[in-house]
Amino acid sequence: MKTAFLYAGQGSQVKGMGKDLYEAFPAFRKAYDEAELDFDVKTLSFEDPEGKINETRYTQPALVAFACGMTAVLRENGILPDYALGLSLGEYSALEAASVFSAKTAVEMVAFRGKKMEEASKGIESSMAAILGMSEEALDKVCKEVGGAVSLCNLNCPGQIVIGGEKKAVEEASKLALEAGAKKAIPLKVSGPFHTSFMKSAGEALREYFKDISFREGTCPVLHNFLGRERQEGDPSVPELLVEQVQKPVRMEEDLRRLLDLGVRNFVEIGPGKTISGFLKKTVKDMGIEDFEVVSLENKEELEAFLERKKA
Repeated sequence: MKTAFLYAGQGSQVKGMGKDLYEAFPAFRKAYDEAELDFDVKTLSFEDPEGKINETRYTQPALVAFACGMTAVLRENGILPDYALGLSLGEYSALEAASVFSAKTAVEMVAFRGKKMEEASKGIESSMAAILGMSEEALDKVCKEVGGAVSLCNLNCPGQIVIGGEKKAVEEASKLALEAGAKKAIPLKVSGPFHTSFMKSAGEALREYFKDISFREGTCPVLHNFLGRERQEGDPSVPELLVEQVQKPVRMEEDLRRLLDLGVRNFVEIGPGKTISGFLKKTVKDMGIEDFEVVSLENKEELEAFLERKKA
């Protein structure tokens, strides 16, 4: 039965994440120890003494170091994915799992990405909101009625789409969505209008940055947020897909449906958190699929239990 690794995105970070794994698994440490950053990713992740873990420029490398460390332990134990998928930031972790670039490169790359996304957000009073119970087409129409200051940014699972942009525009679109039949409009705590056109400068900065990075052929297919599927002949290059990803909607539901259509029934979510597991369960239910399994790994105890099960 085919297996997919699923990687968490920004918002799943918690103080102390990875500390028990770092102490227990030598393979886990490498991503933390090799990355050359302008701050200590271990101290930030394990202790967060300055309360910076929720700031984008710090969150992103911390989460990717965690993901790469977990992948290294699984790889060391001969557990490899048939497919890899990540939510937003998690796409970089998925590409590292497929050996498109090294863990060191992945952590340093998202540190740059986080800085540029933070810079692109400056001066914008932004907001994002989860809209429940509305179709993509209907919600897109609502956003266009409000104007270019709000747009779709995350298509997560059946009945859940996130919009983002300028705060007043998001509030207006949320109000119109409810009037048009949406079940709920839930404001989200975010630090920028991610995956919208407001991130264009971050995308351009990434395009330049990627010119100095070597992207290898993947050891397994990676499903891309921008495409809603794996890359095929004629599609843009991986670097270009990442440029598009930061400023265009994340098509997570389409990616999950594609994995299920490809026959994947075993899913390993590499946390922290269980956000993607929740999206998967709603997608599976909508498709009428019952024979699937999802395991979430976010600490030493869960990883050890998973490894023991695999040995049995």
